[in-house]
Amino acid sequence: MEKSAEDIFEGFKEHSIAEFFKRNKQMLGYSGKVHSMVTVVHEYVSNSMDACEDAGILPFISVRIKQLGDERYSISVDDNGPGVPKKFVGKALGTILTGTKFHVYRQQRGQQGIGAAGCTLFAQITTGKPIHVVSSTGENAYGCDISIDIGKNKPVVNNILPAERKSKGLSVQGEFEGIKYENSEKSVFEYLRRTALANPHVEIMFYAPDGKEYTFTRSVETIPSPSKAIKPHPLGISVNDLLDFARVSSSRKTSVFLSETFARMSSAKVQEITGIVGESITDKAPKDLDWASAESLIKAFKSVKWIAPDATAISSIGEERVKAAIDNILTPEYVYIVERKPQVLHGGIPFIVEAAIAYGGNSGRKSSEDEYTWNIMRFANRVPLLFDAGSCAITEAVKGIQWKRYGIDIDNRPVSIFVNVSSVYIPYSGVGKEAISKEEELVEEIRLALMDTARGLQKYIGGKQKVSAAKTRYRTLMNYAGQLSSDLSYLTKADKKEIERSLERLILKHYPKAKESDAELEEEKGA
Repeated sequence: MEKSAEDIFEGFKEHSIAEFFKRNKQMLGYSGKVHSMVTVVHEYVSNSMDACEDAGILPFISVRIKQLGDERYSISVDDNGPGVPKKFVGKALGTILTGTKFHVYRQQRGQQGIGAAGCTLFAQITTGKPIHVVSSTGENAYGCDISIDIGKNKPVVNNILPAERKSKGLSVQGEFEGIKYENSEKSVFEYLRRTALANPHVEIMFYAPDGKEYTFTRSVETIPSPSKAIKPHPLGISVNDLLDFARVSSSRKTSVFLSETFARMSSAKVQEITGIVGESITDKAPKDLDWASAESLIKAFKSVKWIAPDATAISSIGEERVKAAIDNILTPEYVYIVERKPQVLHGGIPFIVEAAIAYGGNSGRKSSEDEYTWNIMRFANRVPLLFDAGSCAITEAVKGIQWKRYGIDIDNRPVSIFVNVSSVYIPYSGVGKEAISKEEELVEEIRLALMDTARGLQKYIGGKQKVSAAKTRYRTLMNYAGQLSSDLSYLTKADKKEIERSLERLILKHYPKAKESDAELEEEKGA
């Protein structure tokens, strides 16, 4: 029987975003038992760090996991941040796609307003229980239970009561099922260890479900410089982006709109662009721009030279902080760090790549009892990325380097490769935010940074090998120097000790860096 359009669309209805993610929780990172547990910890810890930094507070975060049953756990995260005002707590933790971050053009860890509310949703659909919150903003503390009206994507806040809390901050506790704790490279422990590595100003206490306690002490005592909201850079802007900006502009002329909307758009630069596209375009109102006019402007943007993008919207880790953290946690024999200059992604978004290579110490991972191999430590806006490595731009760049050309056998060396991408908007390959999209500009910048680190390690290993070879030759010659001195003294009747000193000076002249081996040589002779 043939159906009419009216019959087909009779069941047509609008669904809430919360209902969508209830059916597609894997898009939020809840795609496996171990992954789901790490996702819950990640969302709460990231929110705590952002809140503390925004308030100018050195973060102290406590993470506690208790096993309640088979694949059922209680997870609680407590911080010393500014807390959440009572009137905002429902929206902050119980409404998908709300928050203070999405509309601000500056770097922050969270971008979508999904994370903490996603945890509330996950607790609700796996255990039927709300999350419990205790918060203090410096006044009277309060506690409450929060769940989500899934059909309406609205928070349900119950049991709002005074609570005991001695200091400002936020504590969130929830029960989750279908998750699992394990000790592996993709565990909560590893996530927190790498969080401390990329955030050396943070101190983290971790209480594992097996009763073990871990402390990741901060390596530095200062908060990173806060990022600032900026205008988008003209490079990387698409035609559609330009038209979106134009539609909301109140400027009377496109020339004024350009200078008010985009970074590095001086009056001289506007005149240069006008000379390319003509006054017929730059004199018209922004709202009157059509696709062809916008396309002409984009082509003009790409044909002129620009000052590098403003990096004040980006808060990278910094070379000194990276070194302090790596020295503190990995205790390597050698580390080489590179921070690239700001570049531009599509949409006019600036980004910065930081890369480091650590050698020796606790770098790499054990492949057997006495052998080590390499590992990649991926970060986006100082947040560890433990999953979906195969679809990540960082992995793509690392595998694109011919390491053996630099004399580095990464398969048999204790090497950790550290890469952090910082940007206003990280182009994740999925809503779960575990991998960076393989954008051509990103992969190339990461590759160039890694090549710099490879050259640094190559120089160190090469120098170390030269010194080792020099020490070997020095010791060999010194072992013969005594006998040669005796023979020459016998033949020439000269003083044996003076001949031996002359031979030693001659040997050191050719191998000056081996002098530090004198003590070792004496020890070997004594042995």
